[in-house]
Amino acid sequence: MSRLRIFDVDNPGQPLFDSRDGQAIAAELARIGVTFERWQASAPIAPGATSEEVMQAYRADIDRLVAERGFKTVDVVSIAPDNPNRAQMREKFLDEHFHKEDEVRFFVAGSGLFTLHVDGKVYEVECVKDDLIAVPDGTRHWFDMGQSPSFVAIRFFTEPDGWVGHFTGTDIAQKFPRYTPETA
Repeated sequence: MSRLRIFDVDNPGQPLFDSRDGQAIAAELARIGVTFERWQASAPIAPGATSEEVMQAYRADIDRLVAERGFKTVDVVSIAPDNPNRAQMREKFLDEHFHKEDEVRFFVAGSGLFTLHVDGKVYEVECVKDDLIAVPDGTRHWFDMGQSPSFVAIRFFTEPDGWVGHFTGTDIAQKFPRYTPETA
């Protein structure tokens, strides 16, 4: 289940806000310019579906977002717990960074934790199946997929070189807990 916790940057142990309500999450994130939506597939997606089958199931929402925001590239990324490069892949995103384009991800399956650092607060957003998050360009953040990552996500890009992180060099990400997905 999706979750938003908001912390004062100097107090990572005590959330100021904690909710699993999608509307409350969307409203709180909208205050800082972050979009949070829930999408539904137009058709069932079988395990092992191709990227094109995944994108076709969400075509209406993908097309709407591309038209609204001018994305030039849309792709599907899939990471499984047995990926031999999972530790290196996880490490790449764990330090605070920003991008010069919006970072937009839709979770088709699995989960991950986006943590945003905005105006002296830290917004910890657990994204799960059916969640879309759009983090505005320039927003400092980090992402944790957990020690055994398991997700399929649709990614949206405006730049041809895709994901480019500009690291801030701060240690703020180490002050907050790493992602441990809840097991059902």
